[in-house]
Amino acid sequence: MSHTKLNVALAMPAHTARAVFPARSLDPLEPALNLLSREPIQDFHSPEGRALLEQADILITGWGCPLIDEAILDAAPRLRHVLHAAGSVKHHIGDACWERDIQISSAADANAIPVAEYTVAMIVLANKRILQIARALHSTRTDVLAEQLFPDMGNYRKRVGIIGASKIGRHVIRLLAPYDLDVVVSDPYLSADEAAVLGVERVTLEELVASSDVVSLHAPSLPSTRNMVHEGLIERLQPGATFINTARGELVDQDALLARVERGDLYAVLDVTTPWVLPAESRFYSHPNVLLTPHVAGSLGNELERMAASAVGEALRIARGEALQFRVRVEDLAFTA
Repeated sequence: MSHTKLNVALAMPAHTARAVFPARSLDPLEPALNLLSREPIQDFHSPEGRALLEQADILITGWGCPLIDEAILDAAPRLRHVLHAAGSVKHHIGDACWERDIQISSAADANAIPVAEYTVAMIVLANKRILQIARALHSTRTDVLAEQLFPDMGNYRKRVGIIGASKIGRHVIRLLAPYDLDVVVSDPYLSADEAAVLGVERVTLEELVASSDVVSLHAPSLPSTRNMVHEGLIERLQPGATFINTARGELVDQDALLARVERGDLYAVLDVTTPWVLPAESRFYSHPNVLLTPHVAGSLGNELERMAASAVGEALRIARGEALQFRVRVEDLAFTA
């Protein structure tokens, strides 16, 4: 019996396709699948877009993909899978996709890896007091007696608090496993059995912030998590602790965080803020206890190809008749970004 190969199309802006899908990243699709075009659909309503939609069984999407609503699904009668080569699917997957049982996959797990790597690097540097020691060396330009400045420097048996056992939070926990660190987690959806498998201790959010040398935020941005790190929690952070945010700025009371930093007994590593780019006059820029980075923790540069590989891998699973590894279900949307 002959086997008809499934058709695959891309849907995203051209600049996204160029960044995420270098030519070699699409090569593994063949011969198991038929890639209709290496040029992505940028407009679902264009004649070219409509022609590809009509034939597509699988749609690989990326950042900036147009909304896939009922009208688009009507134009894509064969479509059964949408594989997103990025994180959140909330911006382009319309209600009709869930209603028609289109199977959705996301590369959020792949995108979590560089964020976790960035976070672990910052945790290790924070406990070693590297940023503060480097700053002292740059300003004094003479011998710096690091242990006299920071007698507590080092990572041995320090406590690291992870807020949110999300995909990123779990990757951070995995990467921290070889270190001699005490890792605690606060997440209302983490069960005792899951915590045991992860090798961490569940604690309340209040206990976590009050007892951790480094606190790292990995909760999703949802209406229920806005300002979850509020003034009361910020006041409970240990003197000398470091607060790391690679999640979203709106999860933190930034005014309270700045006020605490300006007292001089708290350090902050912020890859995200609200607004996305702080006003030029923001004192976060100038305070020596703050390290600001411009949202670089997530996939950038050659890390983008990992997300392409994730989507291609899902397409190949479909071709083999296997279940999606990173399937997203409608009920997941209430708990994920």
